[in-house]
Amino acid sequence: MALPHFLRLEDCAEWSKTVEPFLPQLYELPQRLMAHITSPHDLLELYKQTNPLVSGFAFSLFAGVVFLVVSEANRNYSQVDRMWSLLPTIYNVHYKIWAELNNISSQRLNLVLLWSAVWSARLTFNYWRRGGYQVGSEDYRWELVKKHIGSVPFFILNVTFISFIQSVLLFLLAAPTYAILLASQHEQEISGVDLMFTAVQLGLVLTEWFSDQQQWDYQNSKRQYQATAKVPRDSPYTREDLDQGFNTSGLWAYCRHPNFTAEQTIWLVLYHWSCYSTKVLYSWTGVGAMGLLMLFQGSTWLTELITAGKYPDYKHYQRQVGMTIPSLTPYKRPAPKVIRTSELEKRQAQKEKAGKQK
Repeated sequence: MALPHFLRLEDCAEWSKTVEPFLPQLYELPQRLMAHITSPHDLLELYKQTNPLVSGFAFSLFAGVVFLVVSEANRNYSQVDRMWSLLPTIYNVHYKIWAELNNISSQRLNLVLLWSAVWSARLTFNYWRRGGYQVGSEDYRWELVKKHIGSVPFFILNVTFISFIQSVLLFLLAAPTYAILLASQHEQEISGVDLMFTAVQLGLVLTEWFSDQQQWDYQNSKRQYQATAKVPRDSPYTREDLDQGFNTSGLWAYCRHPNFTAEQTIWLVLYHWSCYSTKVLYSWTGVGAMGLLMLFQGSTWLTELITAGKYPDYKHYQRQVGMTIPSLTPYKRPAPKVIRTSELEKRQAQKEKAGKQK
């Protein structure tokens, strides 16, 4: 049987009962695929008979191969970033389709798909409208890493982390949906708590949209200002704001990376939703969310290292505003340094003395 049936909801969150018994299907899947490759009907039956977590994981490995080949061919290592906004939702859709094909009804899965589709649509829209602008999509960071560690170590990094581990991570972000699917065999109706989880997720997506939009507006104004030396007429920013070089207004006045905070919280909430559905305090399905937190820690550190090297005031911003946990008070730009008259006279005297020595 492709899906276990348990008497207790708590069993739906146990690794030994929901994952381990189906691992042999993973080892057999390539051979079975090749045996039925010419028959769409047989392929559909194979899909229905294969545990959805196993088939989803197998697809993430296949995607890793594609990412590796394309990145090495194009020398562009942001292939996973380009699919970041789609793959978690694709896996959520996969769980829903699998459930429908096997006559498993779940209104909770419908709610998961609702906010997940909105999340994907928002990120995808931003990506295409802004010519590839997206959280984590700037290839320049990988180029800096490659320059620092060398070509051979970077190739190993691409084989392991960039192409494969990140692909598997995107699969694991949706793993809580598998636990929700299992729990649907016991509780098919939604509750008020399920609606609350959905509302929180949509609110986080909206927060991420606002923070990304504020950053985009600032960067657009800065580019125009640098090109013309004039503050754009319709810009809400002052000359001092644009000279500073980085955004400290709106949500960015309280958090250095509000979009990162919202993104990480979205997947933590999905994990807690699965825990609620299976009536446990914690489970293995949180591995993806924990991995995402670690990934963002490294990515954010590198981003801030680059930014602090470009803009002198950024270190003051770092001291005053939280990186991912919002501060209670907004950022205040340091007052311009005032040079007293005595200091001006002293500097003038030093210039005159130097001139006479020449």
